Amino acid sequence: MSLTLRTDFGCTEAIIDDDCGLKRFYEVANILSDGLEIRFTNKEDDFDTLTWDFHYRAHILTLHYNIYTGISIYPRKFREAPRKDNDAVIEVARFLENKLLIHSAKKFFVLIKFRINMFPFRLIQEYCNS
Repeated sequence: MSLTLRTDFGCTEAIIDDDCGLKRFYEVANILSDGLEIRFTNKEDDFDTLTWDFHYRAHILTLHYNIYTGISIYPRKFREAPRKDNDAVIEVARFLENKLLIHSAKKFFVLIKFRINMFPFRLIQEYCNS
């Protein structure tokens, strides 16, 4: 994951993942809940969009998911957001970037470990089938 920041809408929007599913959204929400002790408020769930507000160091931010645009975080005040709200978005996004990289690395190493552990089994299986 590489952090992408946009300011197209008059505030800082951090693109967390632009090509993902709902499972990834819940993974991000859990990382925020566990890692930063965030509690989500004002959860709005639509058929193709989820918008969950949360407080982070006295700033109200929004975790947003859409099936077409992916996951992003932006200030709840959007265009009227003060600079400190925009800075908070960047801070949360950097935290997520590090955590998601660690999660991806763990998944990769678990997969490699699984394949290495399965290697002797495959040899035995091939030997028995020949």
